[in-house]
Amino acid sequence: MPTILTFYDFDEKYQQQIREIAPDYELKKVPAKEATAEQIREAEILVGWNRQLEEEAAGSENLKWVQSWSAGVDYFPMDRFAEKGIQLTTSGGVHAIPISEHIFAVLLAMTRNLDGNLRSQVRGKWEKGEAHNGLYGEIHGRTLVIVGTGHIGRSTARVAQAFGMKTIGVRHSGRPEEHFDEMYKTDGIQEAFAQGDVIVNILPLTDETQHFFNRESFGYMKQGAIYITVGRGPSTDTEALIEALDSGHLSGAALDVFEQEPLPEDHPLWAREDVILTPHVAGNTDHYDARAAEIFVANLKAYVQGETLPRNLVDYTRKY
Repeated sequence: MPTILTFYDFDEKYQQQIREIAPDYELKKVPAKEATAEQIREAEILVGWNRQLEEEAAGSENLKWVQSWSAGVDYFPMDRFAEKGIQLTTSGGVHAIPISEHIFAVLLAMTRNLDGNLRSQVRGKWEKGEAHNGLYGEIHGRTLVIVGTGHIGRSTARVAQAFGMKTIGVRHSGRPEEHFDEMYKTDGIQEAFAQGDVIVNILPLTDETQHFFNRESFGYMKQGAIYITVGRGPSTDTEALIEALDSGHLSGAALDVFEQEPLPEDHPLWAREDVILTPHVAGNTDHYDARAAEIFVANLKAYVQGETLPRNLVDYTRKY
């Protein structure tokens, strides 16, 4: 009997759906750290990932499909998967709500000086202070530029419009998208960034996006802009960002992802009062497992029928 090996404990509701959709498969659950090489080699479908068993998975003669429990897949051996014909799907879309809410949490905190007020609270001081743009501001009427217009980008644009913001998107194709007032191709970032009061980075990590945000691209941004990143850490050149903050060209930044994680305790970003740091938690939500399970179940229906996987199938030529 072919095996579906999962590192995640599906709720009984989803276990029942899986059994009904794939009655000829054995659903076997094992914690990722306890999985053996033999179990990996026997599996036809793998839900989750264990980097310590990468060699066994990439070289397996049985493995046909890996469902990642994360949206980012830059750490998977995609070239080897492509050679073996192993399909890879992501949990893209799971993060759309929590990350878009996180983006506005930090943006409102900076605009309304909540981060400054919290520091004053810790010191026990009645200090009104000033927000990152000088005075207590509003996001209404401001322009938000979103680089990366997938599930998260679209959700963020929708919320931005509800706040009365203008929305500009940047994507490889430049194709128009709902909830974006304007859309630019990636080679049009100079014009796009020049309009942005807030620039949001939601990029995946590919060869093309490594240090996409560098001295040149930060230089394109308007004076006093705010930079927010929830994309992959290496898409931002940290030294270039610090230079843009030091010069005053950027008024503030909110970072949830970093080139090096955990961020070293002696890193200069920790001491900055114009930066909000969070430890890669923007996508955390108590709805995560249920949403990821729904993606897997939808893909499983297609898989057992010999159809193309409909949800988040990775294009190995694009690396996402």
